Amino acid sequence: MAERIPAIKLVLLPKDTNAYGTIFGGVILSHIDLASAVEARKTAPLRYVTRAMREVEFHEPVYLGDVVSFYTETLRVGRTSITVRVLVEAERWGLGSTGPVQAVKVTEAEVVLVGVDAHGRPIPIRPDPMEA
Repeated sequence: MAERIPAIKLVLLPKDTNAYGTIFGGVILSHIDLASAVEARKTAPLRYVTRAMREVEFHEPVYLGDVVSFYTETLRVGRTSITVRVLVEAERWGLGSTGPVQAVKVTEAEVVLVGVDAHGRPIPIRPDPMEA
């Protein structure tokens, strides 16, 4: 089986936590946005803006010290938009430093990005074969 490679992998810091000591949902959403753009650029190296985040589901909290990976997959390429699925997993350590590492699915989302020109207007993701 091929190894999965995350678009982004990081450790979240105390500045990212809420009053309960878990990571703010908005911080996770921000990284989902970045990871989806990394995936979109694999299809075409354009400037992208986020059109929509659909079906964002928070399954588990992210804790301070979790190593968080954002895995991406292109679901659809339209004329001016790309739809990307982002799966967020946290590597959880057992109690203390002696417990086993667990991979926990914490969040998933579907993101729609639109390729834009320097003026922010939508542009085709791929050249139109009729124009080439």
